[in-house]
Amino acid sequence: MAEKNKKKESPKSKEKKEKEKKDKKILPPLDFSSLVLPFFTQALIELGETEDPEAKNTEENLKLTQRLIDLLDMLKEKTKGNLRSDEEIFLDQCLHQLRIAYMEKAKVITL
Repeated sequence: MAEKNKKKESPKSKEKKEKEKKDKKILPPLDFSSLVLPFFTQALIELGETEDPEAKNTEENLKLTQRLIDLLDMLKEKTKGNLRSDEEIFLDQCLHQLRIAYMEKAKVITL
């Protein structure tokens, strides 16, 4: 009898819960890494290191990769002296990884 008394969830209520659940998943933290990671991820895609989620393929675009690295380098210069040590290390590591991968793809170095 307890099962009969349970109210069924309305479709609108279900949709609202699904949307709230989805919104919680995609909301990045409000920190410095949230500023760096989109550039870093896009650079990896342009290097062909990871699949483009929209095109579902991997293609190299070294000119765009260089621009993204330059943007992160500019961010580093503009924030010099204003970052916590962990933020500075994070940015340096991202830039280092991208530069090494770029130089390897551009055949400047071989690893």
